[in-house]
Amino acid sequence: MRAACTEPGWVLRAATGKLGLPLSSPSAPGPPDEAGGPRGPRMSVLRLSGALRPVRGLRRAPCMAGVSPPGPPAPAALENGSGPRGEQRPPAAPETTVTEGAATIVFPSANEVFYNPVQEFNRDLTCAVITEFARIQLGAKGIQIKVPGEQDLQKVVVDLSEPEEEKLKPKEGENLAPQDQPRTAAVEEICEEGLRVLEGLAASGLRSIRFAREVPGLRSVVANDASAQAVHLMRQNIELNNVGHLVQASQADARMLMYQHQRVSERFDVIDLDPYGSPASFLDAAVQAVSEGGLLCITCTDMAVLAGNNGETCYSKYGAMALKSRACHEMALRIVLHSLDLHANCYQRFIEPLLSISADFYVRVFVRVFTGQAKVKASASKQALVFQCVGCGALHLQRLGKASEAPGGRIKFSAACGPPVTPECEHCGQRHQLGGPVWAAPIHNLDFVGRVLEAVSANPGRFHTSQRIRGVLSVVTEELPDAPLYYTLDQLSSTIHCNTPSLLQLRSALLHAGFRVSLSHACKNAVKTDAPASALWDIMRCWEKEYPVKRERLSETSPAFRILSVEPRLQANFTIREDANPSSRQRGLKRFQANPEANWGPRPRARPGGKAASEALEEKRRVLQNKRKEPAEDPAQRAARLKSFPCKRFKEGACPRGDQCCYSHIPPAPGTSADAAPLDCPETPNQSSSQPAASAGPGVD
Repeated sequence: MRAACTEPGWVLRAATGKLGLPLSSPSAPGPPDEAGGPRGPRMSVLRLSGALRPVRGLRRAPCMAGVSPPGPPAPAALENGSGPRGEQRPPAAPETTVTEGAATIVFPSANEVFYNPVQEFNRDLTCAVITEFARIQLGAKGIQIKVPGEQDLQKVVVDLSEPEEEKLKPKEGENLAPQDQPRTAAVEEICEEGLRVLEGLAASGLRSIRFAREVPGLRSVVANDASAQAVHLMRQNIELNNVGHLVQASQADARMLMYQHQRVSERFDVIDLDPYGSPASFLDAAVQAVSEGGLLCITCTDMAVLAGNNGETCYSKYGAMALKSRACHEMALRIVLHSLDLHANCYQRFIEPLLSISADFYVRVFVRVFTGQAKVKASASKQALVFQCVGCGALHLQRLGKASEAPGGRIKFSAACGPPVTPECEHCGQRHQLGGPVWAAPIHNLDFVGRVLEAVSANPGRFHTSQRIRGVLSVVTEELPDAPLYYTLDQLSSTIHCNTPSLLQLRSALLHAGFRVSLSHACKNAVKTDAPASALWDIMRCWEKEYPVKRERLSETSPAFRILSVEPRLQANFTIREDANPSSRQRGLKRFQANPEANWGPRPRARPGGKAASEALEEKRRVLQNKRKEPAEDPAQRAARLKSFPCKRFKEGACPRGDQCCYSHIPPAPGTSADAAPLDCPETPNQSSSQPAASAGPGVD
């Protein structure tokens, strides 16, 4: 016997040379019936004769002779890991081609593999950060990276600055020996001493392909996903972009893959995790699989949990209680950093944040991971509990640990003393909510952010979202690094029910008072300052004196009444200062993103059903929309329903509406109660008419 793979079915041929029967061919007609006519399509299950039964196993292994069926395997086969079994393949799903950066990918139009075009800013920023990280890491080894666009700009500057005769002269050091030439690393080239990158949840592979085509100095990129269908799509996109020498597709659980690379020699230099929802289950493996001084890039899209809607869920995932606050987006960043550092401390490692961004519907952190028992001891002094007043929103931080200098230049670590607040708020008399622990140390490395900003500004054509990257990073460089969390203008003014001062007026008042103040990239009207809450409320009391609030409308127990009943000890000056307007605001940079497209935001999770499942979900959403609201009633139905109630005014003999009354003027039958009747007719004046009402008519209001 021998097996052959043919179309449309797989055929078994006997050793005698006689043709066998196709095992499964939906389109092949069966043998003629007793009447001589052809039968319908052959069933997929056949009764084999005794001579053919020993070779039934060849149907399940059609390629034992080395012949494989043409074309890619069917999606069902990709899901369960088996090959096709002779079924007719369904028609190929429609595909969409997307070009982003230097990569071009193809993914199914149905929602079978996750892809969100709104996160292009996320991917552009990641490429910029990894490029600068590679510049630092390879620069220490004497390797220079060549970024597309940067060299061209430098050549233009040289050509314009040098005279024609000097261009023909050989420059000093130009004709160096090959061994003396500086080593360089370019994009799409393998650098033997370069970075090893892992994208744990790659989906379509777009991010990994962009790394290979846009980031120089890479040794290898592993694009991993647990879905067989996603891995099959990745392989197609890798072949489409000709980066198979750099990008390797992998199908595995991301946690198991990272746990398998815990050895120092097998660790990754960069690990990128962008899951659907929370990355909490991947953090323990990630801090072990990253190399010494390596880079972790983590995205969290479960903002409802991190922003305080479900504090107990946040604690179960990140080990911290989230509070509902105007500063919830920065608090979300600090909760994620706390969780990362907590996981790293279990293995005598600690983190150093490079850049932490809150954008759109997610937060994104870039941290380096180091090993050191002495530095791990300082982690407790970098965490803090957050006390937030439920009345006025005043914020106070309580550090968990204390680091102090001891004789001999040593650092002594001890428990911190607290709490920093009384049982009742000193400003409004309300209670405090307790949140955290959160990361209380700086969340950015301003030197590294400045390098990324300089590189993006010098090469604006490299990314499609360069303007937004410049704006966001410019605001980040202006933030106060040692002032955790922030207040907002509307929060301060709404607490005491007064007019809202302009941003420049409040910033000027804080600067006149001797405090520092800055914006925050996480909120458009944020006020980040080192001023205590008492100074802020003194400034707002002075503002209220210029624009008084009607005190008679305030309750004596309200936060506004208690705050305004105290005279300010600080006299605020609201004269506009020149340094009150930050540089990014003066230059009109694109700091805060407008809605990028219609119905933007988190996309639904990729499902095996693809477009059919998405359409079913959309239909379900349409049916359940406004299900808790009373549907609009037809006017005719409403009139008929109201006519079933007797008119109370008519019963008293004084309904001024007459035939136009919407209620019934038919006298009730004896013994019928009129308790269910409405109290009064709509649009009926209070005074009653002296004339008796007319008989009931068909009038409708």
